[in-house]
Amino acid sequence: MTSNCSLEAVDHLMRYLELAIYIPIFLFGSVLNAAALLVFCVFLRKWTESTIYMTSLALMDMLLLFPLPFKMYAANYLWPAYLQPLCSVLESLYFCGIYGSIYTIMCIAVDRWGAICHPFRAKQLRSPKAALGTCIGVWALVLTAVSWTTSRLREVKQTDFHCFHRFSEKGWSPPIVICLLVFGFLGPALVVVYCSARTIWALRRSGQRSAQSRACVKIIFSSLSAFLLPFTPSHLGILLQFLVRHTHVHPEPTGL
Repeated sequence: MTSNCSLEAVDHLMRYLELAIYIPIFLFGSVLNAAALLVFCVFLRKWTESTIYMTSLALMDMLLLFPLPFKMYAANYLWPAYLQPLCSVLESLYFCGIYGSIYTIMCIAVDRWGAICHPFRAKQLRSPKAALGTCIGVWALVLTAVSWTTSRLREVKQTDFHCFHRFSEKGWSPPIVICLLVFGFLGPALVVVYCSARTIWALRRSGQRSAQSRACVKIIFSSLSAFLLPFTPSHLGILLQFLVRHTHVHPEPTGL
């Protein structure tokens, strides 16, 4: 099998996986995040650190969900060349939603770890203003990084194209992909796993068996699952496509 055939096979596999994952994510995610924003912004009277982080996360999730129907459509249909600006905007929103959610979940895990494992120091560091500043910093970081990266993903051509697919070779360059995988997923994932494990360990070591303690452990497991289940397969897919493109998985045969 040549590298070209391998690349086509991976592309087809990723499209089917995306449809199976994106349809339920879009349906349930839209309802749940809209309900969360309604509760946070209308019914809650007091803004706490957790409320601020969760509101920011819901907004990031909505950024991620909005382009999903366009992404599913683009998997099987070409877009005319004049829609390239729209495609760039949708791609930027999609990546902002992904990596904004990743970093916001990481901040929530760190905040929870500090509050439970280091309560006295956390009282000095935690505040609604600090949480708001952290969220603004995450938004600024993600918008800057995504704007810089998406400008290199696609070459401007006067031909029909697949939005969200068939990025330029510059977009698949090793520095961009390695930075994406390390700083966009692996680093935050290690922080989330570490903070979640330490927090669960601290709760169980304390000997508290109250309903509140058990509920907190369940919330941590749910947050960890909400991080790892959707983001791990997508980044493994990016790694697989990167390896295939650079002929590390199925090198093209020579001498025959």
